[in-house]
Amino acid sequence: MARPTALPAVAVTAVSLVLTLAVVVMWLGAAMPWPVALVVGLGIDGGWLATLAYERRLAAQGDHSTAVTAVGWSFGLLATAVLIAHALTADANTGAWLAVAWLPLAAKALWLVHGLWERTALTPAAVTAIAGIQQEARDEAAVARARLRSEASTEETRLTAVTQAGARVARVQADTAKRLSTAWATLEAARSGEDTGRALTSVTARVTGDVTPRWELPVWGPTEALTALESGPALTDSELDAVVDEIRTSRVPALSYREMATRFRAAGHSASEVRLRAAWKRVA
Repeated sequence: MARPTALPAVAVTAVSLVLTLAVVVMWLGAAMPWPVALVVGLGIDGGWLATLAYERRLAAQGDHSTAVTAVGWSFGLLATAVLIAHALTADANTGAWLAVAWLPLAAKALWLVHGLWERTALTPAAVTAIAGIQQEARDEAAVARARLRSEASTEETRLTAVTQAGARVARVQADTAKRLSTAWATLEAARSGEDTGRALTSVTARVTGDVTPRWELPVWGPTEALTALESGPALTDSELDAVVDEIRTSRVPALSYREMATRFRAAGHSASEVRLRAAWKRVA
């Protein structure tokens, strides 16, 4: 079966040979006997066909000759040059003759394309196998794209849910902080107010004479973990008072309750929060 590229090459070659022979006979026939012009035309066409046939034979054997290819292109260029020279010297229809002057080179180019077709041609089985491989690759690529899109959608949904949950938590924390801040400001105002201070002092029992107990604000913030049970020997109230007073007055001005409690426990002493705060009130 003829290759799809062989028929155009054969057709253009035939037209090129006939055109070259006709131009040589018409052009040179006026200056020399027409048999001589015919021989010249057949010589150009014959050389063209001989090199083409030899090239095709080498191609069928899987071989190639640069010299033969160069000779073939030389005959093609010679035929093109004859057609161009005839077109330029013609009295009429110069453009039409120039329009067909490229046919010899076109024929050589088509045979070159046909040779490339033959060198890259595959059997139907190989073409079918390649098509199957390409289809399998396309299927795998489509599945991979679908998997990536699904994972991306799932991740987007998860991130959206996490973001919304975080926003809700942030709103709750902000609202709680606002309420705590308002409550703390109210307590601070009540603590520092003169009238409120007198009212609180009047209802607070005195621990020692001439000492007015001070109303402390509740602790708001991180607190240190305290042991629920006393791990060491229990101190008596007098011993506990002495230790608390010593730690409290170890620095000027006197330490606050929180600082005293921290140093008390750091020193290895043990007392419940209730007893420690009671001792603080007695010595303060």
